[in-house]
Amino acid sequence: MKVSILLENGMFFEAKGFGANKTEVGEIVFNTSMSGYQEIITDPSYAGQFVVFTMPEIGNVGVNRDDEESKKVWLKGILVREYVEKYSNFRGEKSLGEYLKEHNVLGISEIDTRFLTKVIRNEGAMMMIASSEIHDKEKLKEILQNSPRIEEIDYIKEVSTKEPYIHSNAAWDSKNFKYKEKRTDKKIAVLDFGVKRNILNELTEAGMECLVLPAFTSADEIIKMYKNREIDGVFLSNGPGDPLILKEVHKKIEKLLKEKIPMFGICLGHQLLSIAHGFNTFKLKFGHHGGNHPVKNYINRHPVVEITAQNHNYNVPEEIEKIAEVTHKNLFDGTIEGVKYKNEPVFSVQHHPEASPGPHDSKYIFKEFYKILR
Repeated sequence: MKVSILLENGMFFEAKGFGANKTEVGEIVFNTSMSGYQEIITDPSYAGQFVVFTMPEIGNVGVNRDDEESKKVWLKGILVREYVEKYSNFRGEKSLGEYLKEHNVLGISEIDTRFLTKVIRNEGAMMMIASSEIHDKEKLKEILQNSPRIEEIDYIKEVSTKEPYIHSNAAWDSKNFKYKEKRTDKKIAVLDFGVKRNILNELTEAGMECLVLPAFTSADEIIKMYKNREIDGVFLSNGPGDPLILKEVHKKIEKLLKEKIPMFGICLGHQLLSIAHGFNTFKLKFGHHGGNHPVKNYINRHPVVEITAQNHNYNVPEEIEKIAEVTHKNLFDGTIEGVKYKNEPVFSVQHHPEASPGPHDSKYIFKEFYKILR
């Protein structure tokens, strides 16, 4: 299946398709992870984006139900150098191509991903269109120019749960190949902006029962739960898109902050806490996406370096140091990766301590939230 690709900068490519047969417009970014492609494609934070994998071979272990970060593939499509249809893994249940077709998502292969990565690195993340149906460059250009940009779309409405639910699984048991059961003595409300399943697993593993709430849940409902001791704190999840357009969410978090409710945010949740405190986020040139980003942890007397998993295009400003202690910084570009707000039981991190895919250096962060609740 032939696929035609047009980038916002005018570059035009032809490649082969192995997923759905369709036309999609989205933002193109690259991910440097060496493994975990299924966790990446099922991460709701990628809604509205095409992901270029820098790992040249993708699909070799197939896919399975246990490694899903959500029930759906939310991204627009993936671009890989070489797609492996014939997978080999004892946990594999089907091929990546079959999986993408089931979820109606574009898979694009036989394209120079090394070159694409350099383009994104040099020129920044940009909009693109890919199609297995339309191959006329001018027609593709017209569709791309008339499509909304990712920063104009509220993807939270799509990825958030529609009904509240209790999450009970804990972390993955690598010996028995199943999720653990864990006794919990604290209960938190999780505002779902596109939460990854493994974040919920690690919160549970740390001793917190998770009541997952739709993103549209009102601040008054949450405050009532807290005052009635139905919950002990609030977790603000990861999610897709530009945090600045989520005006209603900003107001909601402002109300929660006034009640001094213990709060913890990851990624989008980290950015939303900054905005609610009056400090707007800014967009990075090409973002941080991968499982190998060094972050300096300043919490202890002797700073240590952690290797972290990351997926974000937006960052909090340095001015936030006026009201918060910076706990983590990215060693690639010096951007802020974690803060603890002064005189508030509130903290957040930009990177992903649930480490799926990625290293386990930052898993202690979930225990830090549990300590605040205790």
